[in-house]
Amino acid sequence: MDSTKINQQLLHLVIGGELVCVDPQNCEFKDLEAVDFVGAYGSYEDARAAWKNAAQRTVDNAHMRYFIIHAHQLLDPHADKRQA
Repeated sequence: MDSTKINQQLLHLVIGGELVCVDPQNCEFKDLEAVDFVGAYGSYEDARAAWKNAAQRTVDNAHMRYFIIHAHQLLDPHADKRQA
């Protein structure tokens, strides 16, 4: 395995909130102050487990959605290109 991949710091944020959608391409949070910050995780597996648990808790609310944000890609968007 490539040593750069092993040492690469990852950051995954899990957030959720109630969405209002005009159409499938135009959605936004209903209330930004009510956005649920589930947590920050160093591995995708941990973030996915947290996302799944949070989504399961709100299964009765059709407008509630949770997301995994790959923050490491936002902080250093050219990292993958440099490693190639």
